[in-house]
Amino acid sequence: MVSEQQLDAFRQSGELVRVVRDNMESNDVKGIVVAWDNESVMIRKPSKRVVKLSRTYTYIAASEERPNLV
Repeated sequence: MVSEQQLDAFRQSGELVRVVRDNMESNDVKGIVVAWDNESVMIRKPSKRVVKLSRTYTYIAASEERPNLV
């Protein structure tokens, strides 16, 4: 689960994040962290749509290499 400090750093910097949900790269969500609570994170995608995702997914900076999930 992603930490409060990491989410706050992403939100304050406005950095593009990648949310890795499974092994398929096409299922990743890229956007900016808008808000979060104990179970979910709100991400604003480049299309201006806002999606609500689980905090259990992997959240990394979009500039970093995508990790391989097993």
